[in-house]
Amino acid sequence: MPNLVRYEVKDGVAVLTIDNPPVNALAPEVWGEIDEAVKRGVADPNAEALVLIGAGTTFIAGADIKAFELLKTPADSMARSEGTHALLKRVEDCTKPLVAALHGNALGGGLEVAQACHFRVATKDAKIGQPEVLLGIIPGAGGTQRLPRLAGAKMALTMCTDGKPVTAPNALAAGIIDHIVADDLLTGAIAFAKSKAQAHEIRKVRDIVINADGVKAGLEACDAMRAALKKTAKGLRAPYAVVDAIEAGLKLSFDQGSVRERELFADCVASTESKALRHLFFADREVAKVPDVPKDTPTKDITRAAVVGAGTMGGGIAMNYANAGIPVLLKDVDQAALDRGMATIRKNYEVTMSKGKMTAEQVEKTMALITPTTTYDGFDQVDIVTEAVFENMDLKKATFTDLGRVTRPDCILASNSSTLDIDQFANASGRPAQVLGHHYFSPANVMKLLEIVRGKETSKEVIASSLKLSKKLAKVGVVVGNCFGFVANRMLAYYMREAYLLLEEGASVEQIDRVLVDFGLPVGPFGMQDIAGIDVGARIRQYLKSIGKSRAEGPQSAIPDRLFELGRYGQKTGAGWYMYDAPGSRNRTTDPLIEQMANEEAKKRGIVRRPISDEEIIARITTALANEGARVLADKFATRPGDIDVIYVYGFGFPRYRGGPMFYAETVGLPTVLSRVHEYRARFGDYWEPAPLLEKLVADGRGFYTQG
Repeated sequence: MPNLVRYEVKDGVAVLTIDNPPVNALAPEVWGEIDEAVKRGVADPNAEALVLIGAGTTFIAGADIKAFELLKTPADSMARSEGTHALLKRVEDCTKPLVAALHGNALGGGLEVAQACHFRVATKDAKIGQPEVLLGIIPGAGGTQRLPRLAGAKMALTMCTDGKPVTAPNALAAGIIDHIVADDLLTGAIAFAKSKAQAHEIRKVRDIVINADGVKAGLEACDAMRAALKKTAKGLRAPYAVVDAIEAGLKLSFDQGSVRERELFADCVASTESKALRHLFFADREVAKVPDVPKDTPTKDITRAAVVGAGTMGGGIAMNYANAGIPVLLKDVDQAALDRGMATIRKNYEVTMSKGKMTAEQVEKTMALITPTTTYDGFDQVDIVTEAVFENMDLKKATFTDLGRVTRPDCILASNSSTLDIDQFANASGRPAQVLGHHYFSPANVMKLLEIVRGKETSKEVIASSLKLSKKLAKVGVVVGNCFGFVANRMLAYYMREAYLLLEEGASVEQIDRVLVDFGLPVGPFGMQDIAGIDVGARIRQYLKSIGKSRAEGPQSAIPDRLFELGRYGQKTGAGWYMYDAPGSRNRTTDPLIEQMANEEAKKRGIVRRPISDEEIIARITTALANEGARVLADKFATRPGDIDVIYVYGFGFPRYRGGPMFYAETVGLPTVLSRVHEYRARFGDYWEPAPLLEKLVADGRGFYTQG
């Protein structure tokens, strides 16, 4: 085994180099070797000081997250945390000046190690942070105790509750680091360490005393943060645990505060919240791995793009390319449509500028990358075209026929269809290997999900190129199969079916939306439809009816189509499931008409309306998602259950702390989920047929993530 921490003496300073590629994660062995290397440096007569530095492109990017899976109980977590606390106290007790030299990322446990050193120097572009809360945990190696002593409680609270890193200059101003090295980091760190040795200067962060005024201000900051978290951390426990730990450090001694940190850390590690967030951490990284598309598959560089359709989706897609610095042609049928599209794009950028996130110069530079056009001129020069015309099969097929004629043979042809058969577009193009779906979510310039829909003949190179492009566009690309609605909207049909039926059975629009928002979604099903447009779903249902199909098995409520026929499309028309102050307004009020319609439809179907509990709403909707998700997996339209979870988290805002619909089902227990399906089948009908995969997993005593 190679040394994970290398030791050498340079110019009278012991240099301890952490070398655990790719990000120097703190595996258990790394912790131990840091401990031993510091002891060696203390005993080395040739070293007057020590420097701890990371090899490669970073210092320490954090703990080895896989190690948390070994912590099965709070007692396991307490033991681990106690061990790292003791180790870092030994490091801090080093009798020679010990300097941490930071570059790249010093995050989580990496920053905790750095804080146990006597001093910290960094490159100007280093990032410093405590992001543990993003995994549902808190710093567990003294971070909640040392960081307030360096930076003050207010900044420590912010860093540990939002998880965002700070820049080296900001860390310097806050007192987290002591010096920014302008040139070579190691050379500068050695010089800094030697100066401290000559001055016989050692500073233990744990010995820094927060004065009475600082304690008072810190406790006030804790109260203020708890109040703020009621809005920003709804449903979460870890951010509150951070506040509790920092507050303990203000009220108690360092050692007593550390005990409290360890207790809170152990509770968090064992929580479903942390398990869900750690699951998504790994699922995010797995989605890019497509079993039959090797990592070394050749990819096409996208240097010029085009979008057909300048409506809401097309304009947002064009913005994605421009934001990534890729010139893009934006085509529509006439100048008026183009002008509307370009005006919307400009308005979006001006809103961003008003928030201080872009300058006027950046807006103009980005807008200049988007070239409006009413013709296909220049399409022979682009590397990819994304079709974003109206969701109509004949129109889309005609568009792909045109694209097959006007683009180069190697040009990637993508459709933003949300439901329709990609293979029909592929055949219309005359070059099916180059065709696939790029299903963006509205608003396309904001939402991170990109469903990459694979057709029967889509080449591996086109799939690999799309995954590469998704990263360049700052999207999370997930490869899915080509079925109606793909994965996201195929499952959404069952989610919406239950919402509609629950409404007819006795729940209200307001109750259902409130329950789903309380569950953790950003918006309920009816509010979501009013934003997206009731007309979109209605036209899809019309198309399906024309070919003898429906979006989901079982009874379909007539209320959405009745609203469509009344011209109530949602926010854009000023009325939908809710009433709005004016077209485009977000201020909504309850409309008695919906309750009237629900009563009428219930009567038609012979339903006696009844009070429905919040618990039944959650159970019905999440069970419908899990049951259909099991079918999607069995049909191989999704590669892994984690892919479905990523799709729902990024596409629909399913709460991260619940892990996605498939992970949530597993936390409920698949036997419970299956028993609900059987119960609903007995109550409502055979359309609640259990998915064979769900039945098999329960029979075998396994889960979605232990399919073997």
